[in-house]
Amino acid sequence: MNKADFEKFNVFGEGQPNEAYAQYFIGQSFLNPLGKTSDGIGFANVTFEPGCRNNWHIHKADKGGGQVLLCIAGEGWYQEEGKPAQSLKPGDVVVIPANVKHWHGAKQDSWFAHVAVEVPGENAENIWLEAVSDEEYQSL
Repeated sequence: MNKADFEKFNVFGEGQPNEAYAQYFIGQSFLNPLGKTSDGIGFANVTFEPGCRNNWHIHKADKGGGQVLLCIAGEGWYQEEGKPAQSLKPGDVVVIPANVKHWHGAKQDSWFAHVAVEVPGENAENIWLEAVSDEEYQSL
């Protein structure tokens, strides 16, 4: 999906370049914080340029925690360690339990956006790991 067509569907907007987390991404991503509930559930629209993906990572928590992805525009990938990658399109929902190693991002030829929902948990933190290799990514 090209940028002009993509922008028609990215209803929450691209936001700003995701500089705070750039070291954990291959390619350019953008972040548009959408808000946080009083009990700590956070919402943000994350936009990925074609070919952009985040590193393998874990949403660690002793209890609760995890993340939910609400796919809203373009096409992308989600993969858990040891499992095949899942193709993502608008309307897909990915529930990521706490303590599961995974990555997500755009397909090589499409912009991609999802709303990331951070689920609160006890002693929750994101653990950033190694990059998804070009060879691994391009084989999808």
